Amino acid sequence: MGRLVFAIPGDISARTGGYGYDRRLLAELPPIGVEAVHLPLPGRFPDAGPQDVAAALAAMQQALQPGGALLIDGLAYGALPAEAIGALAAPVIALCHHPLCLETGLAPGRVEFLRQSERAALALARHVIVTSAHTAEILRRDFDIAPDRLTVAPPGTDRAPRARGSGGAPLLLAVGAIMPRKAFDVLVEALGGLTELDWRLQIVGSRALHPVIVAALEAQIKALGLESRIELAGEFSGGEIDAIYAASDIFVSASLFEGFGMALAEAMTRGLPILTTTGGAAAQTVPDAAALKVPPADVAALREALRRLLCDDGLRRRLAQASWRAGQGLPRWRESARLVAAVFRATIGG
Repeated sequence: MGRLVFAIPGDISARTGGYGYDRRLLAELPPIGVEAVHLPLPGRFPDAGPQDVAAALAAMQQALQPGGALLIDGLAYGALPAEAIGALAAPVIALCHHPLCLETGLAPGRVEFLRQSERAALALARHVIVTSAHTAEILRRDFDIAPDRLTVAPPGTDRAPRARGSGGAPLLLAVGAIMPRKAFDVLVEALGGLTELDWRLQIVGSRALHPVIVAALEAQIKALGLESRIELAGEFSGGEIDAIYAASDIFVSASLFEGFGMALAEAMTRGLPILTTTGGAAAQTVPDAAALKVPPADVAALREALRRLLCDDGLRRRLAQASWRAGQGLPRWRESARLVAAVFRATIGG
């Protein structure tokens, strides 16, 4: 059997959901009989220039072996020109976490460019892997991808001990890189109206991707007088983030859109009560019994839901129990890898 070349732009060690998914696939595919090799691509995707595209194309061509296939991460795939994809001498499988044009904060012209670029690119893929049924529906509806060319391979989870809580003032945990789509500014604004209640918030995620957004969030926290109650903690290693989940009382996501919401799944594996928006796939990732759900970008609704959770111990316990039950039923990473392996084998005729 040929090998699967997994082309991924940027730093694969970055602690984001998308890169975490890619890392786990690379780790889980070899034990189930698929030779999967990581091919780094230039990190400027999806904003790559002609030189980056040429370098990526040359690297992919060089890495290919007879009888193999290419799996290209969507951060690069949707921004590759159709003629570049058509020149590749191997079957191509696209991995789409969510369409690039749905990223928050893009100029209208950039949104339309990415929409057309990704539509043309996806039309050339032998098969498309997505991380949620919600994203699959978007690709069927808006990008004309036939259902038989789509496979949903949700992220897996690792089993974890149940969260024990902080033992003091409720500790709210939000996880994700500080970027426009995560809407941490909406969360901070909502909490700014709850200063009479006892709470703390820890935001765990990269501060390096969008320095301007980080600076604006820090200024907002200072303007609201919340410096002593909100911590922008930055990134943590696996063991450290486990300890943070364990010591938290409530998990909160104010995200405007999620292709799946891996942090939500991680919160469920630890039995945390959840407050999430209904942006993208998040509404489907978490069962209704495990979370309070509010519309994205609705400060008033988010504030009221936070008030309910902070003031009602019984509600938190009920949500936590449902979250724990749901978390125990989530798929493992090996299951995710088996779905991807089946696509690879079908693609190469193995």
